[in-house]
Amino acid sequence: MTEVVITGLGALCHLGAGVDRFWQGLLDPVPPTPAVAPDPLAHVPIPAFYFLPEGALPECPETVDGLAIGRATRAALAVAQEAVSDAGLNEADGARTAVLFGSSIADAYVIEQWRGTKSFPEDDRWTPVFATASVVARELGAHGTASTFSNACSGSGYSMATGADMIRAGEADVVVAGGFETYSRVAHAAFNQVGALDPDSCRPFDATRGGTVLGEGAGAVVLERADAARARGARVYATLTGSGWSCEAYHATGLDPEGGQIVRAMRDALAEAGCTPDDIDFVVPHATGTKLNDLIETQAMYGVFGERTPQIPLHSLKALIGHTGGASGGLGVVAAALFLHHGVMAPNLPVAHPDPECRVRVPVGRTPVGRIGMVNSYAFGGNNMSLLLRGESR
Repeated sequence: MTEVVITGLGALCHLGAGVDRFWQGLLDPVPPTPAVAPDPLAHVPIPAFYFLPEGALPECPETVDGLAIGRATRAALAVAQEAVSDAGLNEADGARTAVLFGSSIADAYVIEQWRGTKSFPEDDRWTPVFATASVVARELGAHGTASTFSNACSGSGYSMATGADMIRAGEADVVVAGGFETYSRVAHAAFNQVGALDPDSCRPFDATRGGTVLGEGAGAVVLERADAARARGARVYATLTGSGWSCEAYHATGLDPEGGQIVRAMRDALAEAGCTPDDIDFVVPHATGTKLNDLIETQAMYGVFGERTPQIPLHSLKALIGHTGGASGGLGVVAAALFLHHGVMAPNLPVAHPDPECRVRVPVGRTPVGRIGMVNSYAFGGNNMSLLLRGESR
């Protein structure tokens, strides 16, 4: 099977713009300072401590071919450009380069602003909110496939798995893949309606957890054929060795309490990578901080890793950056690639009140890691994705 490697990274979240700030924020985690963002039309308090900082988004035309470009697309463009530059692919063959991005609601806020202010464009032109991948591809000069996935909060995981499959199938030589999400009042209202928001903070695996907190962010990687990357002397962060996909078909928003399809996704990723459960050195779990999600994911990990589960270090990323929706898997993969590249997993924010029903290891110190990590992403609609990364020999 064709080996697919990660040669470029891009990251953006409340920690700052760029992979360097992301990495430093992971190494020295600081609990976010509570704040509430004003939006008189939201009808629900909006914790603003996971919002992008001022100046984090790149300059971008307000319209492309007459279509409005919002903050979400600008976030995707920022991480795509950083990942391509990091990979040293400014002269990449555009015809053999694809762009795949995932998002839950993409640029829906553009329409929300128009409706809220009643300031629609003069020509009342219809604007698709999922044009992001096309805009990014145009800016990068990539003329291969351009597709924006809407697999809810696992969208970036699907974009990366699909990108790897495209390379293995000979449909592309390079894929810029990732996910993005920025504020939407409709998304906040929807999460609030299903009782999934915590008014204080995102506290995965904490007995007092009350839900998740939505954050803004974007994450991207450059995927390449390993032989081509190594031939040009590219730095390789990790190899994307396997992916596992499954769909529960159980409920529009709720997880199947049996967790069978989550187990299946992890096992399929292991099988594709030619690994066993004992090979996994760390996991970046989905871990949203909702009562049911954390419990079911814990039980699913026990179903795959057995009694070894409490020994496997987890990195609870959402406790630090919030639930970045369609970007969460992408930022999880960026984090995992950095852990493998540096040989150390960044510390977690402490779990103040560990849930006895979630017996997992969430270390608060820097933890040496081996060569293989797993990243899990789950989503409304039962869209499950597990990805396996293998680090380079050190």
